[in-house]
Amino acid sequence: MLEDVILIHQASPEINLNEVSTKTMFLGKTLSAPLIIEAMTGGHPETVKINATLAEVVEELKLGMGVGSQRAAIEDEKLEYTYSIVREKAPNAVIIANIGAPQLAKGYGVKEAQKAIDMVKADAIAVHLNAAQEAIQPEGDTKFRGVLEKIKELVETIKEPVIVKEVGNGISREVAMKLIDVGVKYIDVAGLGGTSWILVEKYRALSRGKSELAETAKTFSNWGIPTAASIVEVRSVSRDVVIIASGGIRSGLDMAKAIALGADITGFALPALKWALQGNLKRKIKQMIHELKIAMFLTSSRTIHDLRHARIIIKGALREWLKCRGININDYLSRRCRGSK
Repeated sequence: MLEDVILIHQASPEINLNEVSTKTMFLGKTLSAPLIIEAMTGGHPETVKINATLAEVVEELKLGMGVGSQRAAIEDEKLEYTYSIVREKAPNAVIIANIGAPQLAKGYGVKEAQKAIDMVKADAIAVHLNAAQEAIQPEGDTKFRGVLEKIKELVETIKEPVIVKEVGNGISREVAMKLIDVGVKYIDVAGLGGTSWILVEKYRALSRGKSELAETAKTFSNWGIPTAASIVEVRSVSRDVVIIASGGIRSGLDMAKAIALGADITGFALPALKWALQGNLKRKIKQMIHELKIAMFLTSSRTIHDLRHARIIIKGALREWLKCRGININDYLSRRCRGSK
């Protein structure tokens, strides 16, 4: 649905391109651009090299990254190095630890969360909500009762910020309100439009001869809230929560649209993994940042703060979504920025 967000071109931007700054603050650190590499890898010896490559580029470009679920290393300390390599290679970057909501429901708590944080000397910890994936996964953990209370406990006990993130199916207004009620100040919408972990589970099911489960995965392959809609859903209930927009962010223009729509930071995962394996990760990310800079220039946005106030049009399916959800578009556009009244 990001295609339904139109940035209004300013033919006379009254700024110079070299005046445009993509810098922003996130988790107490200055990023060169509002971009993080989302949680993906760790827990297996073959992931060490990938994590090292991602971290080296993140450090050099002054960005941020999250590690994959740390459950494996929490339960087997011999695997900690597959995650800790990230902080070794990126001593100054924003690094985000990661644990799963199903593990919280099954007994994880402050102790395990702190272990995950200490493992990578993280600036924050993400709790990932992956109910749709777990429901399709052959060995999925589908017990989610009590997760909100566990998240509340983490927020109230751990000194590092707690980020709650989806993994590709989006965050609704209703869930956002519940998260905010228990003290969450950072939400990663991770909406529909990027990597589908449901389809990943489809192919895993097929490889295990579970054809019925694979058919179910196909049925739910388009399940969720698109990223653009999820940004609006979350921002519409809070002017203070920090929103990370991920799920289908593939260019600097996508980044600009997400921020103008109401996000604070953007993230992407699969392209970074592909580029890391291809050996052109740094070049591709620099291209994305340059595209963001051009989008800012063409909307007369000298800073990321200005971009958050850039004029936009919401059309098509996204406009219809907001109408169906009772979100007044004009009212939303006038108050879409964090901290606005």
